[in-house]
Amino acid sequence: MLVSPSLLAADFSRLGEDINMINNSEADWLHLDIMDGVFVPNISFGFPIIQSVAKICRKPLDVHYMVVQPERWVEQTSKLGAMMMNVHYEACTHLHRTVEDIHNHNMKAGVTLNPSTPVCVLEDILKDVDMVLLMSVNPGFGGQKFIANTLDKTRKLCDMRERLNSKALIEVDGGVDANTAPQLADTGVDILVSGSYIFKATDPIATIKGLKNL
Repeated sequence: MLVSPSLLAADFSRLGEDINMINNSEADWLHLDIMDGVFVPNISFGFPIIQSVAKICRKPLDVHYMVVQPERWVEQTSKLGAMMMNVHYEACTHLHRTVEDIHNHNMKAGVTLNPSTPVCVLEDILKDVDMVLLMSVNPGFGGQKFIANTLDKTRKLCDMRERLNSKALIEVDGGVDANTAPQLADTGVDILVSGSYIFKATDPIATIKGLKNL
């Protein structure tokens, strides 16, 4: 299991310390949620924060755009050294073009689905992307309750991936904790994004280790 802690749940008054914790943990990636207050009802952080994080984080950056027209930020995201640029299916009119542009800028391309978007919409793009992120909460805020239907949705996506012979990884974000993480692992998920469960834990490094060992 790969683990990508979500920076959104970190304590921004001690961001350097939290990044250092991630560096010293078994976390595989660091998940960054970029919100514009338009596509989702919240604003998170922008490029100055990402640039500061990129300077000190030793884990690959898993950048998730919850914004309108995310294609505008491909070049700038690449210059920051991001490993993965993840865009919402619902925000991209020309998704295939955006995926190609991300690849042309030497990043892996991910596509995210909101809870109400069925996995069948990925039929013609699944072989072209490196990862699919399934939101298990409605995007915009951390600490929300896990939507149980995500388990069935993940199974459907796993079946589609096998049928199409796709190598896309499957990531899940939202409400991932001690109860939901093992259930997701059983469905075939490859990457768990977890925010509050990790950063608010008494021992975040041990919590990450526990997710890794599912």
